[in-house]
Amino acid sequence: MRKLGLIGGMSWVSTRTYYEHINRIVQQRTDRRSSAPLLIESLDFAQLYALRTENDWSHAAQILADSARRLEAAGAGALIIGANSMHRVFELVATAVQIPILHIAESVGERMEEDGVKVAALLGTRNVMTESFYRRRLVSHGVDLLPPDLTNVETLDRIIYEELMVGRATREAERALKSMITTIAQEGAKAVVLACTELEQVVDVDANVLPIYDSAQIHAQAAAEWILGNG
Repeated sequence: MRKLGLIGGMSWVSTRTYYEHINRIVQQRTDRRSSAPLLIESLDFAQLYALRTENDWSHAAQILADSARRLEAAGAGALIIGANSMHRVFELVATAVQIPILHIAESVGERMEEDGVKVAALLGTRNVMTESFYRRRLVSHGVDLLPPDLTNVETLDRIIYEELMVGRATREAERALKSMITTIAQEGAKAVVLACTELEQVVDVDANVLPIYDSAQIHAQAAAEWILGNG
């Protein structure tokens, strides 16, 4: 198996999710005693929280690029960034190292293209839902995305940053997400992308009114496939 580097800590909750998903897949595909060879650097999310200005994002890009270099130097043969929103600086981080970085939205887009999904909606943090860096990756795979509902944007930012990223999943958040997804289905979407790695805490991925594309699960599967030599 090949050694993968994970830039994590954004949040620790999603890093735990990646570790579990990757290892379960590797275990299922190899031996029940096997563990995935991983190098994990867990960053301090307090330095990367609720970025707004271009200076904020430039600082974040430098933090992630430095992390990528350290993981490459430690022997990682490829990298993943364990957060959707941080893919806003993907290109800057990718140019800092010589090894590949598996892009989360590319992984999701490829899966949706394979499944023939043509119309979907994004649920995630503000920058993921409203900026182009993530949306254009899915569009390039033939997915037409509904415009973001700004009321949902506000609600999701609160739920994600104040609750899910500290490991707090409430019934109120579950109800809010269920209501959002029901409305999205009524608006014509044929699938929903959970474009936040913590949202699986309050969304039933396997039993919902629409097919759910969980970015964390899909990205973790792509990572496991690379580890196993299939990527």
